[in-house]
Amino acid sequence: MNQLHSPSLLPSVLTMEQVTNAIMAKKKAKKLSWEHIADAIEMSEVFTTSACLGMNSLPKAKADTLVKLLELPEEVAEVLTECPNKVFPQTVPTDPCIYRFYEIVGVYGETLKELIHEKGGDGIMSAIDFEMSVEKVPNPKGDRIEVKMSGKYLAYNQW
Repeated sequence: MNQLHSPSLLPSVLTMEQVTNAIMAKKKAKKLSWEHIADAIEMSEVFTTSACLGMNSLPKAKADTLVKLLELPEEVAEVLTECPNKVFPQTVPTDPCIYRFYEIVGVYGETLKELIHEKGGDGIMSAIDFEMSVEKVPNPKGDRIEVKMSGKYLAYNQW
């Protein structure tokens, strides 16, 4: 019997943190990539990863497919469909990869805002009606990571 199925290790109510840990363990044990998991549930790699890390929810059918793929208890699917609690750190993270995104916003945030306003007017880019992809791109000067973000333009209402 695997550890997640053991009644003594499975609390009556699973937390998202426990679900994420279980997913990460199964992903590693099965040597699966996020791309493979996303393809299996027919969703984007970025959104699938985000949902598995607790920042988005999955539709029931997608959660069920993920649970079957990873051979996890059905209760995991229930947690994956719940509305997430999107809590952001109050301090800048020290993980170098995450910190660089904070650095990018710190250095280029005002620039992005200015260009969005110049091209679209007084408004913002949605993070709800949003798509993102991450690719490794060969480059003679050293491989690059390309992050593409596309969010619906939302103009501020005037009344």
